[in-house]
Amino acid sequence: MQIWTSEGSRGQYFHVIARTANRVWCLDDEAKRMFVRLLRKTEAFSGCAVVSHCLMDNHFHLVLFVPNREGLEKDLSDEAFWDRLAALYTREEMDAIRMRMMLFHRLNPGPVGLAQEASYRQTFLKRMWDLSEFMKTLLQRFSTWFNKRHNRVGRLWEQRFKSLVIEGRQESLMAVSAYVDLNPVRAGMVEDPKDYRWCGYAEAMAGRREARRGLGHLMPDDVSPSADGLPNWRVVGREYRRVLFGMTGAQEERLAESMVEPRGTDGVLTLAALVRCRVRYFSDGVVIGSKAFVDAFFEAKRAFFGSTRKDGGRKMRGGSWGELRSLRDLRR
Repeated sequence: MQIWTSEGSRGQYFHVIARTANRVWCLDDEAKRMFVRLLRKTEAFSGCAVVSHCLMDNHFHLVLFVPNREGLEKDLSDEAFWDRLAALYTREEMDAIRMRMMLFHRLNPGPVGLAQEASYRQTFLKRMWDLSEFMKTLLQRFSTWFNKRHNRVGRLWEQRFKSLVIEGRQESLMAVSAYVDLNPVRAGMVEDPKDYRWCGYAEAMAGRREARRGLGHLMPDDVSPSADGLPNWRVVGREYRRVLFGMTGAQEERLAESMVEPRGTDGVLTLAALVRCRVRYFSDGVVIGSKAFVDAFFEAKRAFFGSTRKDGGRKMRGGSWGELRSLRDLRR
């Protein structure tokens, strides 16, 4: 899949959503546990990064970072290549892959065997650093497990996943990630997302390294890492929690109250309140970010829009969104 990236970008962030067929509530705790396990395996194999996630009973949300593959494929060492495969495949599958590569050289020594090995290796490399391949691997493997567990056949997911382009600025990523982690709060299941074990924020609060590493994407690069090389969780966790609950530093001691002031002094819904509502912009807005970012996407995809449209960024309705803009002008 050819993804759009802004000039000079090291990759692109996406908000990804997928629902079960007929939106049946079929993802119990055991299914969610397996989904998270496969999510982390796919993450390690693909080279993409899960910023945050939330699994509900009939759908899930991901905030995913997909790096630009240019240069990454060439720089991937043999050791790293095999480590990627080992993260996803069983020992028996790994043995079969290694045996096949050996046979290329035994049956066709010299340049022919090398070419065959390179071609076979490419079948794995093309699945890395790619949004569509990430989702294909994750959804197919989970469907296989789910169908076997329930002795069923057929399609598990409603349709192809939906994805929105998210600007890699702190304001945009914080808003969308908070929206994802607050899913169980909007559903009335918990008052604090840390108490819902199937979201990225709860995993991070429980000490999971992968989850803390993912939420580290929400902070600027100049935030110093902790001793283990991960983003400093004391800083990341504190700043993200302030977004989740709309707090200022002085309000941190009142965290147990946890309820945000829904409207600012001018009577307009605050961003902290908006992310606790069901917001169509985060599912149907196509692109979320600053006006400059959305306009750049619009110019790159100009052929897909009518001749009368002059720019891309549209103000988001319903509250105080700050500098955030959407590609679509949604009136509901």
